[in-house]
Amino acid sequence: MLGSIDASWALDRLAELIGIPSITGSAAESEAQHRLAGYFDPLGLDTDLWAIDLAEAKAHPDFPGLEAPRTEAWGLVGTVGGADGPTLILNGHIDVVPPGDASLWYGDPFCPRIDGDVVHGRGACDMKAGVVAALTAVKALQDSGLRLTGRLALQSVVGEEDGGLGAWSTLRRGHKGDAAVILEPTSGTVHTANAGALTFGIEVAGRAAHGATRELGVSAFESFWPIHLALRELETERNADPDQRLREHELPYALSIGTIQAGNWASSVPDRLVAQGRYGVAIGESSAAARKVFEDRVAEACANDPWLADHPATVSWSGGQFGSGTLPPGHPLLTWVQTAAADIRGTTPPERAAAYGSDLRLYTAVGIPTVHFGPGDVRLAHSVREQVSISDLLSTARAVALLIVRTCGVR
Repeated sequence: MLGSIDASWALDRLAELIGIPSITGSAAESEAQHRLAGYFDPLGLDTDLWAIDLAEAKAHPDFPGLEAPRTEAWGLVGTVGGADGPTLILNGHIDVVPPGDASLWYGDPFCPRIDGDVVHGRGACDMKAGVVAALTAVKALQDSGLRLTGRLALQSVVGEEDGGLGAWSTLRRGHKGDAAVILEPTSGTVHTANAGALTFGIEVAGRAAHGATRELGVSAFESFWPIHLALRELETERNADPDQRLREHELPYALSIGTIQAGNWASSVPDRLVAQGRYGVAIGESSAAARKVFEDRVAEACANDPWLADHPATVSWSGGQFGSGTLPPGHPLLTWVQTAAADIRGTTPPERAAAYGSDLRLYTAVGIPTVHFGPGDVRLAHSVREQVSISDLLSTARAVALLIVRTCGVR
């Protein structure tokens, strides 16, 4: 079976997918889902490709949020196998983040460039290589003539980068299983948990005045400063004793200000500031508890400032709302993945956790034991240096093929 891993086929599929600029919420995201559906049929997969009802999803109380505007979204699941064994889910997201300033790239971000063992391009590691690794493993099974007694489900999802719309909708459609592997880039490790990440907004009021008489006004920008300092202290406190699976991260629960908008005229004292940012949720902490800690700290900073005490800042939550998630302690999925990887690579991948929000928390929240295991280095994701090793892609495909056979069983 492992001899049926088709490196040329895998590389061609990866190049094709990188060539589709499937930025979250774009028409190309939908194009990529339909392209993948075209790959499913020749692999013998029963395909479920459906249009997600966005209005209905947004109205649901458990909707995970989104940041990118969109007019459509598509779900895609391919299944194969029988009903005499467990169902294993292989999950990957097809959406990518925007490339940013294209002049900073070596070439076109959406034109894959191969340099020796490395494929460069937006989405190469985050996470189209993971999607292709799963596809390649299924192709090897089909080419070898093996038939599963249990069931395998390939789930390609959209909107992972801004909240998890695709995975959330896939689960609500009833596509569930006994265990799941999300093929996020894990740098030769297995992630058994993910920290959360909540998008916040803070609005601070000031008092407008002419810049020449600024002493008559109150700058909303300057009033924001004590709040910023308080949030820095909060970040330090929350990172003092993180989960040991995140010990390699200096700031596993990072808190950062991403955008600030203040004022509307250069010679006026700004009377309003809006800051937006990202707030890390600790593993095992609920999103509600994390929000309360944040809101209490902002309220405390306001209470200790003469202006803010009478004009307190307001906190809002919008966009992607990623909770934390973790594999149940002692669940054998970790060992199953580690053993399959060790049999291919010769070394056992260590257990770690992701410091970013991911779809893992959606699967564990509905009782599906889930881990991350996939090709690539997340430190290169979202950057102009995004790349993936071809050898990493192929060894992952082989490990996943072993995992499928051992988990689902064959006749």
